This record gives sequence, structure tokens and C-alpha cells, in this order.
Amino acid sequence: MIHRIPTTLASAAVILLAAAMLAAPATLRGQGGGHAHPASAEPAPRLGEIAFPTSASPAAHAAFVRGVLLLHNFHYGPAAAAFREAQQIEPGDVMSYWGEALTYTHPVWNEQDTAAARAVLARLAPTREARLAKARTPRERAWLETVEILYGGDTPKAARDTAYSAALARLHADQPGDVEAASFYALSLLGLNQGDRDVPTYQRAYALADSLFRAHPRHPGAAHYLIHAVDDPEHAPLGLPAARAYSGIAPSAGHALHMTSHIFVAMGMWDDVVRANEESLASSKRAVGHSAQWLVYGLLQQGRRREAVRWLDSMAVEAASPAPRVRSDSRYHLAVTVPAYVADTRQGDTPVLRLMGDTMTARGLWPAYPDVGRALAAIERGDRVAADSFVARLARFRAENAGLRASTLGLVEVMEKTLRAMLLRDAGERERAVALLRDAAAQEAALPMDFGPPATIKPPREVAGEVLLAMGRPAEARTELNLALARTPGRGAVLLALARTEKALGNRDAAARHYAHLAANWHRADADWPHLAEARAGAAGARP
Repeated sequence: MIHRIPTTLASAAVILLAAAMLAAPATLRGQGGGHAHPASAEPAPRLGEIAFPTSASPAAHAAFVRGVLLLHNFHYGPAAAAFREAQQIEPGDVMSYWGEALTYTHPVWNEQDTAAARAVLARLAPTREARLAKARTPRERAWLETVEILYGGDTPKAARDTAYSAALARLHADQPGDVEAASFYALSLLGLNQGDRDVPTYQRAYALADSLFRAHPRHPGAAHYLIHAVDDPEHAPLGLPAARAYSGIAPSAGHALHMTSHIFVAMGMWDDVVRANEESLASSKRAVGHSAQWLVYGLLQQGRRREAVRWLDSMAVEAASPAPRVRSDSRYHLAVTVPAYVADTRQGDTPVLRLMGDTMTARGLWPAYPDVGRALAAIERGDRVAADSFVARLARFRAENAGLRASTLGLVEVMEKTLRAMLLRDAGERERAVALLRDAAAQEAALPMDFGPPATIKPPREVAGEVLLAMGRPAEARTELNLALARTPGRGAVLLALARTEKALGNRDAAARHYAHLAANWHRADADWPHLAEARAGAAGARP
């Protein structure tokens, strides 16, 4: 599954998860500033606790704080609505315009609707100087100036993102005790590399968010941004306390319920992955978005193919929705999820292939994925002609989209090389296949580490290990597979190949440990899940 979500789709998914639950005003705790908040007949949504004093009236401030809480939870549409409510109550409150403008930049997803944000600021006043003059305190002027920097001028987005982060760094330095300044500064760091993981910068964000989380364990931004900063396999254990806490901090936020699974996937904790995304989807009552995609992947790692198919079918229903954003979001996630299904079930003739449309005309990375899925299925069927045609389409995709980010094109090339290597393997040219897979694996390792299920669908080191084992070279296979497991902890295909590799090497206990890990992952597997009996028998083979 890939996570470079096209502009508007990620935010659309979040809006869908949130809109019904979070639109109404609510009584909120821990808002600071000495403001009283009117009671509401509706149950108060539980979004976390912050202290963000402003000069606004109590009613406007209550709506503003609700907007900030929604903003911290990435519920951008409802957050914008809350900020507009605050503006209606008190049109002169500059902070509500700051907040609404900020809903149009999504640093982790590398999204920014600059025109929409500028339109918000223009409603406050026509010029930067006039807007800043409306600020009622120096602190509010400093906050407003940060979004003026973010959306001002004609410089590229990357330059404005950098200047915005620097402005927040200054705000944080001037007011080191201001939790909101520290929180938004941490988030800005996550976007400095335009959506690609930059480990040193992510570690700076982690250090800041971790200190906030320890001091303010109910702050949604602290837990949320901490998780984003460490949701890769190497660093994920650092985020486990926040992941355990975040769903309880903001149980009314569907994105928060899903977000915990960023850590669980990176640690191969499939029961937790499934639970988190089931809860997220239950909050939205629709099989859309990121959560449905990750849920299917978790189910496949549990060996629950039938349940995965039911969710794919539900996603397909949403893909026919009359609502354009729901339809587009669902089509995107189907395009990514069906190939993962093919890779994990190895079903070359699976009916779920029909759920993918031809998306080659869409923009971004995701149009490449249906061809990956169809190529994998053709390889499983032994249909070399069809597989060759789909792989050729990937090469054409790269040539016709040379303007995409280098990391995006790199992912497509890794998948293309992996598929070509699988075709070489099936043609009996296994040495050439292994060489190409090692080249693809080195290229993948040089790319920024993505979060979540493997972005390359069938990782090249995993395939290399399988090929080497089939060639009777288990020692080399073990090296490749251990590297694969470090990149995708708990992944079933890797554990199975490792168990067989250790068995071939005569390492009975090591084989049994891998089989036991696999059997534990598959404790709810379908009775006819492939290799389930092998895993259970192998797990019982360890010496007492």
C-alpha cells in the first residue's frame, strides 16, 4: 500500500470520517484563558485537551479551541467549519482566520491548497499589513504572521514551508512554555522534506513531541506528531506508548483511531492493526480511505482472506458513490489494496482484480498500481505475455511522468524491476533474477522509508530470498530474508520463507521460532489459508 495520497484525497477521507460526529459545538476541557463554555445538548466529542488562550469572547473561543483540536487530529474539514463558526461569532478574531487558513496545509501528506488559504486570509483583510494590524495582542500577531509566511509571496512551496517552520521555531524560542507553539513547530518539521521521511529532521520532531507528550499526556497533537515521527520499523518502538494512548486521548476522531496502527504495522502487531482500523471505520460507517486499506492488509497478515474480500467489496461499493471525493478516494485505495491482496494470496485468477479500474490517466503515483496487481496475477497464472505487457506499461508510466518526485518514480522502478526479475525466475534465468532483485533492493533501501505496509507491494529482498531458497542456497536466502524482515516486521511471506530456510540449514529451533511467530499471527486464519498446517506443525517442532 502506498501512502503518497493525491491532493484532496487524504483530506477527503478524514472529512468523511469526521463530519457527522464532529460538526456540532461541544463542551471541551482544558482550554485555558479563563473562558466559560456553554453547555451543549449534544454529547461532547472527545478530541483531547489543550490550553490555547486568546482574546476572543468565550463563545468564539470555544469554537476556536474545537477547531484547533480537530486540526491536531487532522480532521481538516470539520476544523475549518469550527473556525468559520468562531468568525461568525466574532469577526474580528484573527486567530480563527489563522486556524482556518492552516486547515489547507497538510505537511505529512505534502498537500497545500494555497489559493484556498489565501482566500481565507483575504476575508480578514485585503493585505498582509491590514491583517496583522487587526491582531489584538503581540502573541496573536506572531501566530498570524506564521501563516502569512506560509502562504505569502511567489516562492515555491518548499521554500515557504521552510520559512514557516523557521517562524514557528522563533515563536517556540520566544515562548518555550507555549505548548501550541511547540506542537505546531514539531508538525512543520515533518513537512520540511515535502512528504518524504528525512530521519534527522523526523528525530528532531520526535524529541519535541515526546517532551510534550510526557508533560501533557492528553494533548492530541503531542501523541499524533510523535507517532508520525517514528512510524518506521527502526524507530517504531519509541512510539508505542503514544500509540497505546492516542485512541483514548481522541476517541471521537476517526483518524486518531487509525493513527495508532502506524506504529502497530511498523512492529508487525497484526491484532492491534486490525482492531485499530475496525474502530476507525466503525466511527465513519463507511469503507473508505486509509483505514480500509490498512485493515485489509492486516487481515491478510492474519490469514483472514474471506474477511479481506468482504472489505474489498465494500470499498468497491464506495468507489461507485455519486459523491466525487468518496468515489475518487475509494478508487485510489482499491488501486493500492488489490495488488497487495494478490501478492499475499498469490491468486492469479482472483475475482477481486475486477475491482480495479484503469487509472493510467490519473495523476500521481497511484495509477501505476493496477498494473502492478495485474502483472503479479499474470505471473501467478503463468501468463508471460500479459505480465510483459503490464510491466511495459510501468516503464511507459515512468517515461510519461518524468516530472514526478524522484522518490515516486523510484518506487515505480523498484516494482518494475521486481516484476521483471520474477519473469526471469520463471524463465529459468534465476541468476539474472537474483542480480536484478538485489539491484532493486538497494534502490529501495536508498529511497525515503515510507510508513505502513510495503510501498513496493512485493518487496524485492523478499523475492530474492524465496528465489535463493529455491536455488538451494539457503545461507544467502537467510541474509536477504533477515533484511526483508527488518524492513517489514512480522510479514507472513517473509516469516514462512525464513522458517523454511532455517529448516533447510538444519536449524530446527530457529525454524520452529519462525513457524511459531507465523502460527501466532494466523491464530484467526481461515481454515484453508495456505501453509497454515505447515506453520502449526513447524511451531510444534522446537526442542523442549
